[in-house]
Amino acid sequence: MTLTFFRDWLSRVIILCGLLLVTAVTLADEPATPPPADETARENELISNGRRLTFEGARAGEGYFSPDGKQMVFPSEREADNPFLQMYLLDLETGDTQRLSPGIGKTTCAFFHPSGKKLLFSSTHEDPEATAKQQAELEKRKQGTPTGRYAGWDFDDQYEIYELDLATHQFKRLTNSRGYDAEAAYSPDGTQIVFASNRSTYEDTISDKDKEIIAKDPSYMMDLYIMNADGTNVRRLTRERGYDGGPFFSPDGRRICWRHFADDGATAEIRTANTDGSDLCQLTSLGVMSWAPYYHPSGEYLIFTTNKHGFDNFELYLVDVAGEHEPVRVTYTPRFDGLPIFSWDGKTLTWTSSRGGLTGGQIFIGQWNHEKARELLKQAPLRQVPRASTREVSEFSSTFWARRDAGIDSTPVTTDPAIRAEDLRQYIETLASSAMDGRLTGTPGEKMATDYVAAQFQRLGLQPAGDNGTYFQEFSFTAGANLGPENKLSLTIGEPSLTFTIDQDWRPLAFSQTGTYEPAGVIFAGYGIVAPKNEHAETVDAFVDLDVKDKWVLVFRYMPENIKPELRQQWSRYSGLRYKAMLARDKGARGLLIVTGPKAQANEQLVKLAFDAGLSGTSIPCLSISDDLAQKLLDPSGKKLAELQATLDSGEVTKGWVVPGVQLSATVDIQKEEKIGRNVIARLPATESDKSLASVMVGAHVDHLGRGVGSNSMARDDEKGDIHYGADDNASGVAAMIEIAEYLVDQQKHGKLPLQHDVLFAAWSGEELGLLGSAHYVNALTGNNPHAKLQDQIAAYLNMDMVGRLQKEAIINGLNSSTIWGQLIERANTPVGLALTTNEDSIVPTDATSFYLKNVPILSVWTGAHEDYHTPRDTADKINYDGAEKIARFIGLITRALAIDPATPEFVEAPIGKEAGATRANLRAYLGSIPDFAKSDVKGVALSGVTKGAPADKAGLLSGDIIIELAGRKIENIYDYTYAIEALKIDEPVQIVIQRGAETLTLTITPAARE
Repeated sequence: MTLTFFRDWLSRVIILCGLLLVTAVTLADEPATPPPADETARENELISNGRRLTFEGARAGEGYFSPDGKQMVFPSEREADNPFLQMYLLDLETGDTQRLSPGIGKTTCAFFHPSGKKLLFSSTHEDPEATAKQQAELEKRKQGTPTGRYAGWDFDDQYEIYELDLATHQFKRLTNSRGYDAEAAYSPDGTQIVFASNRSTYEDTISDKDKEIIAKDPSYMMDLYIMNADGTNVRRLTRERGYDGGPFFSPDGRRICWRHFADDGATAEIRTANTDGSDLCQLTSLGVMSWAPYYHPSGEYLIFTTNKHGFDNFELYLVDVAGEHEPVRVTYTPRFDGLPIFSWDGKTLTWTSSRGGLTGGQIFIGQWNHEKARELLKQAPLRQVPRASTREVSEFSSTFWARRDAGIDSTPVTTDPAIRAEDLRQYIETLASSAMDGRLTGTPGEKMATDYVAAQFQRLGLQPAGDNGTYFQEFSFTAGANLGPENKLSLTIGEPSLTFTIDQDWRPLAFSQTGTYEPAGVIFAGYGIVAPKNEHAETVDAFVDLDVKDKWVLVFRYMPENIKPELRQQWSRYSGLRYKAMLARDKGARGLLIVTGPKAQANEQLVKLAFDAGLSGTSIPCLSISDDLAQKLLDPSGKKLAELQATLDSGEVTKGWVVPGVQLSATVDIQKEEKIGRNVIARLPATESDKSLASVMVGAHVDHLGRGVGSNSMARDDEKGDIHYGADDNASGVAAMIEIAEYLVDQQKHGKLPLQHDVLFAAWSGEELGLLGSAHYVNALTGNNPHAKLQDQIAAYLNMDMVGRLQKEAIINGLNSSTIWGQLIERANTPVGLALTTNEDSIVPTDATSFYLKNVPILSVWTGAHEDYHTPRDTADKINYDGAEKIARFIGLITRALAIDPATPEFVEAPIGKEAGATRANLRAYLGSIPDFAKSDVKGVALSGVTKGAPADKAGLLSGDIIIELAGRKIENIYDYTYAIEALKIDEPVQIVIQRGAETLTLTITPAARE
């Protein structure tokens, strides 16, 4: 079938939503020939009580059930003043029908949200020309002028996807891109939407050949996209020429199905894939027009439409989800049967048909025989085309380098050697896809992301530079805490003792000390807050006149609810659980008991076992207890928990007291969860260079926050547990690094890159947990010698972290690490033209710091903070791809200049600056110490370095020292250290106790002013 002939036929027979709402076929004016009796019987095996459901209008079709099965939404042409389809809601119990769409323009493709409270459909009602198009079509019909299209529908580029709230009848526009955006469906959990669009027709650089085809058929570049249910984080799933459309999620939400037309439009087949576009599988190989697939809710098979039995005779068929058997026929009635949809319980089937001599399609409905369908599919012969040959991967899927049992797939992707925004988009959309699940270090999402980066390195021909001849360098780390089997808590109030259930009555905090603790008394200390006097409040001390030594201290969680805002702000720092635990420990308490209380606004009474990755615990047991358990503790005193909290919440000062006649004992068993993360490292070797020269290195961290576990997420309450996609942080930096690698490989291939240094490329993991991956790399290079330097191995390190949100200026840190940077930056930026802000600071909260501390000159580029930082809203659709391209070109040129220059940049150890993380703590006193967050298994705070000329340097502190005491305060973790620094006075010397190897040293340090 030629392309021209197919297009003409298509305009006569089809098109709507996934592909078809039937028009009158050529045979429509002829009486329908009924099927033979035996074929009718066979149809009735699967569909019983089949009957027509819609009767109004010229045509109707593609009806979708509400989740409760009581309503159906469908498009129909039935308005006198509008020749185009509008959207209607049918009450299946009463038969009442109401129009949902505005009545202006064209509509198509509805789908219910799983809640049943809203639905999707596409519409052109906001098209300024909508009314004029209606009138033009009406005039054509009046004059009998053929349109050559289906009612002017023809992939109108004004179609947008809307969400309709059925209670308020309010519309929310979800897409805003020129092109046909339609054929949308919700995921089973309602969080995602998959849809079809030809927006790339208007966005991409298109060849002249493609333009000629598109002029005749806009569907030629129709692809699948996926986005969040609110319209954010739009990602492209397919990129092949030909029409990809009519997508739906599988019942478990893990895959999608759709139909793909060959690029000549002559045939279409049914496909499925994971929701990120990977693992593409073609289920049919009929060589005809097979389309409109829909999953049965069991997830065992799909139903679809095909014209296998004749050019104008479309019938329904089934195919198993694996595509292992030949499809099974469902309908046998001549003419058109298509667009099948199951009810949510799988017991009913609706479809569009022109059976019975209809001149236009109408909706039919019948009861579905699921067990018979399973039986027929099981009996069907095995598929004649071998399954392996049908797993044809689209251009997008071939860029998705999922883990393979046999190693890394090396299928090429479509990229350009030049650094391009469109190539960056491919990488970022993949890395920030839902399949990567936020790329948390040590999770399957991180492993998938690092596989993906390794495959890009392999595709480009870079040499593996990880461990054991691979691209990977693994490192172990403490990823979390789990409850062990020995947790016990008992309370003695007379006889016998009461025992309580772990995870129901009580739960240890993640930073609690483990061990067995003998019975001890309990002291109530209100909210456990000790805070100094300020302009808004007097000094408060919950421990005044209390001797808590060897006693359990019972305190409320949080702070009093009804205090004034100024006081709330003052006390916020002193109400944290870590701070309360430190106070109890320093006062000699046996342990800390935390109760939420009935007056607190909390979702759960027990504190979650949330582990702060990279941070040590405290040396007393810290237990979260339920309100009921707390009340049992208080019963001997005659006090009521709710009344105590109400009094304290009013701001009334209440002294603590000993709970009489109570003894509490506990065994705390917390098992740390050790996981493996991995870096991805590759090398572009210098073919003619002196191999003794140090390498130039380009890096970016590939990990992110997963679903926001730990303390780094800044998600809103309604976003808790959602995927943190990390498109800017830091899929953007990794994408830029890959583009730079491809650019340099191509330069070398064409003799334009006379390398004098090897170039290393690294995707670090564990950055969000404390620079774990890059710290492991530099420690491995130095043999874990904390005093060793690296410039004889790494000449310079260039870092990209969050380079995807360029607005006005890019920010370059690290100017004070070498004298070379000023001139080199200016020269590299001349052909690029970036607006730049340069900072001298070389101690920055990203992987560059790991190298700077080893005497390696560094530059680190980023495009600034934004409101989506560390939230699920950091999505690929918000990236400034043109800006990211400029930054990649800029860093690529600096890399090139360093790599072809035989000289090694001079390292400059910078004078006094700010220690890492200081801006977060808002500390006034300054020591110049740089904590090593990678060392979570030490008691105290390990240092990865000290700033030259700073108080720590003058006091004699060195990299590798472990601070265990400061100004008389015990230091067990970074929280203790931060609180201790807060109490220091400027220019007043204090003692600092450190562990250096086997020695314990006491030094004197004089804090300086930060500003």
